Amino acid sequence: MPIAIITGASAGIGHAAAELFRDAGYSVYNLSRRPCLLTGVENLRCDLRDRGSVEAAMSVLLPAVEQSDTVALVHNASQMLKDSALDCSDEALAGVLGVNVIGINTLNQRLLPVMPASSSVIYVGSTLSEKAVAGAFSYVVSKHAQLGMMRATCQDLMGKGVHTALVCPGFTDTEMLRTHLGNDEDTLRAIGGSNSFGRLVAPEEIAELIIWAHEHPVINGTVIHANLGQRES
Repeated sequence: MPIAIITGASAGIGHAAAELFRDAGYSVYNLSRRPCLLTGVENLRCDLRDRGSVEAAMSVLLPAVEQSDTVALVHNASQMLKDSALDCSDEALAGVLGVNVIGINTLNQRLLPVMPASSSVIYVGSTLSEKAVAGAFSYVVSKHAQLGMMRATCQDLMGKGVHTALVCPGFTDTEMLRTHLGNDEDTLRAIGGSNSFGRLVAPEEIAELIIWAHEHPVINGTVIHANLGQRES
């Protein structure tokens, strides 16, 4: 049976992806500190900064992966702080990297060796994987790191039949974005107007792209921009 392992499927893009994979007949596992409330999704409470927490999830995930004919490993969970190059403590940076980079590596090290051919590793990056804005220093650093991780993963998996990609959403209407912007509707409208469609991206649109990327290995090693044609400045 196909399975989808999604980090941070309790809300936003991860939740939308969990619903699509479930409806497509996948067994879906959510790795998150909060549960995904969708029927049929198995929640494995997990803090990606805690190696012991990730290891505990392996008692369920490893047998499932070994019995599956295809696995979609979706690195979606992210932490985003308001900080800058002038004001970001080592501890704060380590916390963001713990979720956005180190946690991904921990999962990869345990799961990639047993994932069957026809599987995928999909990183959910950001427009900020390739550019930067002020006030999100640690997030920008971590998203740039994910771009390097995806490209290196592609090279290291050559010949194994497992493909990878980095999906880079533009401004998407998620809890994380709204929290980062203080739920200011004027600001949300302003950034929604920064693309050619004049709106925020919907989480469901990114979820559809994630499942498409999993099913199409021809995109192996690529960066997929999903920002509605964001205006360059």
